[in-house]
Amino acid sequence: MILVTGATGTVGRLTLRRLPVGHAVRVLARDPSRVAVPHRNVEVVRADYGDPLSLRRALTGVHRALLVTNRVGGDDDAVFLRTAREAGVRQVVKLSAAAVADLQAQDLITRWQRDCETALTSSGLGWTLLRPRAFMSNAMSWGSSVRTEGVVRTLYGHTPNACVHPQDIADAAALALTEDCHVGRVYTLTGPQPLTAVEQTEQLAEVIGRRLRFEELEPHQARVALLRRYPGPVVDALLDSALRQKAGAKAQVLDTVRAVTGSQPRSFRTWAQEHAGVFAPDGNRRSGPLFSLEGALS
Repeated sequence: MILVTGATGTVGRLTLRRLPVGHAVRVLARDPSRVAVPHRNVEVVRADYGDPLSLRRALTGVHRALLVTNRVGGDDDAVFLRTAREAGVRQVVKLSAAAVADLQAQDLITRWQRDCETALTSSGLGWTLLRPRAFMSNAMSWGSSVRTEGVVRTLYGHTPNACVHPQDIADAAALALTEDCHVGRVYTLTGPQPLTAVEQTEQLAEVIGRRLRFEELEPHQARVALLRRYPGPVVDALLDSALRQKAGAKAQVLDTVRAVTGSQPRSFRTWAQEHAGVFAPDGNRRSGPLFSLEGALS
């Protein structure tokens, strides 16, 4: 049996859809009502990292698991891995971040991700690490300003990031959960080209057929906006990450998606076409997931 955590988030949700129907799948969720079940072979169980008994029940009979955690600085990974080992889980596929490999990245979130990786690789369990660059879906955070003003606002708009389509991450995760050849492997996943926010804005404008304007935020403006959603230490980490991007640390393109999945990585234009409705004027748009820390820092 395969266990999927984070199924209400971006990668977990897409991985759940990508797993073949022939595999028995269990989903761990704090709120099972929020999980979209793709087929009848999926069982959803209520469990929480802070509830050892529920976690043990969720992991009983599981052989492989996708581990997605977002509580920065917490011990969710350690608790999960300890329980997984006791339950006889053979392999854990961990969603991490590309920044972990950058020795210049010493912010709070990256240091926490490194600790989580170390907990897994030293756990005695089989492991696979997925280290994506920033998610293309982070552009969802522009939805409101695009719909109402025709404007994209963000930091350092002329600095490149080889951002990756979340479906490519999910495809790699699904393969790692269903094939034997990925144990002990580290996969750094990027998109097909480095793009700046200005270039993303131009492509998004072409896709939705609307003139868009780019406005670059000053660091203090970005801090104020981020503090509305996150605590100060997390905001500091996000701003440090943006500075690394400004220095060119996130522009490298790797061939990992093709090597792992056999398919070329999807482009930002493809992502924008798939989610054009999110940017349509109010009253005509289709809803989409909100920006979250998952995939924000890489």
